[in-house]
Amino acid sequence: MKTLLLFSILVLVAAPAWVAGECTCDAGAEDDTNRAKALRYKLVAIASILVAGAIGVCLPVIGKSVPALSPEKGVFFMVKAFAAGVILATGFIHVLPDAFEHLTSPCLSENPWGNFPFTGFVAMMSAIGTLMVDTFATSYYRRAHFSKKGVVSGDEERVGEHAGHVHVHTHASHGHSHGGGNSLQDEPSGTSSELVRHRVISQVLELGIVVHSVIIGISLGASESPQTIRPLVAALTFHQLFEGMGLGGCISQAKFKGRSIAIMALFFSLTTPIGIAIGIGISNVYNENSPTALIVEGIFNSASAGILIYMSLVDLLAADFMDPRMQSNGRLQLGSNLSLLLGAGCMSVLAKWA
Repeated sequence: MKTLLLFSILVLVAAPAWVAGECTCDAGAEDDTNRAKALRYKLVAIASILVAGAIGVCLPVIGKSVPALSPEKGVFFMVKAFAAGVILATGFIHVLPDAFEHLTSPCLSENPWGNFPFTGFVAMMSAIGTLMVDTFATSYYRRAHFSKKGVVSGDEERVGEHAGHVHVHTHASHGHSHGGGNSLQDEPSGTSSELVRHRVISQVLELGIVVHSVIIGISLGASESPQTIRPLVAALTFHQLFEGMGLGGCISQAKFKGRSIAIMALFFSLTTPIGIAIGIGISNVYNENSPTALIVEGIFNSASAGILIYMSLVDLLAADFMDPRMQSNGRLQLGSNLSLLLGAGCMSVLAKWA
């Protein structure tokens, strides 16, 4: 959690310096540049995107109190399939094409950018890196958790022997929690491995979402064309709503403590509005066609696409679609597949405007 926050803060702080490069390629002239009108649209965008993101990420978390939407019910599988479709389409339809456009721009020098497919390479390495982080983080938390349980059980057994008691009381299934939001000591031992996976998944997924959300926000905030901004406001509002639902579903399954849930939800909700605010602040020096801006946005979008595609296919869809509960229920399989297609379709349609 701390690593995620530090990396995201680094992106937010360093982004303005990276994208405000000198103009070496003429920027495309915007037909209806109107700074005052554009600023009004940007302020509307900050408010609507903030509210939509908060609603989206909080709905699955609050929905845990509704029996029909609990993670043990079939409806939850369909909601997660819809959200996974949204995240998958975000990676393939929204983020990856933008990365290709940036890194193949004629404003970049032919060598090396025209001689090697950097977009696909960065996306591939990002997916591989996500797999490594996923694997190492999961194994680390498992070892740490089970070694603590082993120490606690062993100490209590020795105390019981010295006291002459026949019955040994352990805390393997009644563990006392002394840690923060990531502690698993208060969960039944049979669910510990599954909780570890859900917690790693939710944090890595938020990292991928945060990266491209900042880039989207900066691009919108730096634009001075109301004609360009107006359709983006509605499109990005729905984008954040759907994406928040996907992240919220993962957070609800991870069973974090209240403070950790609040931090993750708040951070997701604020990233795009903060990106818009940064874009407004650097709009006088920002040139979207400068080599610095194109390279930084292209690489970050490529990395984000790799993370989102990996997470949606491997950690969300494959895990749920191979679950015994879904494998043994034909109606649930059909409903989940339709939800997946609906989610991917809705987010794909939004590509017409954003």
